[in-house]
Amino acid sequence: MSLAPATQAADKEAILTTHDLCKDYPMGEITVHALKHVDFQLYAGEMTVLLGASGSGKSTLLNIIGGLDVGSSGKVVYRGENLSDFGERALTDYRRFHVGFVFQFYNLISSLTAKENVALVTDIAPDPMPPEEALALVGLTDRVNHFPSQLSGGEQQRVAIARAIAKRPSVLLCDEPTGALDAETGKLVLSVLDQVNTETNTTTAIITHNAAIGALGDVVVRMSSGEIAERIENASRASVDDIEW
Repeated sequence: MSLAPATQAADKEAILTTHDLCKDYPMGEITVHALKHVDFQLYAGEMTVLLGASGSGKSTLLNIIGGLDVGSSGKVVYRGENLSDFGERALTDYRRFHVGFVFQFYNLISSLTAKENVALVTDIAPDPMPPEEALALVGLTDRVNHFPSQLSGGEQQRVAIARAIAKRPSVLLCDEPTGALDAETGKLVLSVLDQVNTETNTTTAIITHNAAIGALGDVVVRMSSGEIAERIENASRASVDDIEW
């Protein structure tokens, strides 16, 4: 992995930023500081990989920038709009229309086919891909009418990715998308995410504890104890085939 200190190029557009973001959880007589004064950016079209041990704050950060949670203080700004000022309805619209989510577990509805699972999103999006197009993008053209029980773990995760991207989100947030998969299947899923980022120019953030995956990103952010410990910009992105799992 070729590394260079991260710099903000003049022509890079910050899609989403946090300013002095904190998140505290009261637990009895103590307070857990999950995020401490975090300044973070996602730039248009880039893939950012967030690394850190369990409890480092990376999932908390992802949940807040995705509108699933709110900070205790600080700002989250999406295209000039301060999400910290949004009410529940506005946050729901933000999640629905602008953000795609991929989690470690696929969260597919077992009684629906792959196509029908993707259609759950396209039915409420203003300008969606046809479900078949989204599934073709993740290499599942021949599995559109299969139920989750008829799909492997990797195929189910690819359906989940198709569902996330079918509404054409500005930002795709992935929380341990390979965590439940073996190495070979995990690499296949990462190849799909890399392809989606490249072909659709969707700004993408991937959370992982696997440091090797950092080589795939334009930017690597290392978190520790609720803070950003390091931000590194890769001089070039590695191929998934080059990753030592």
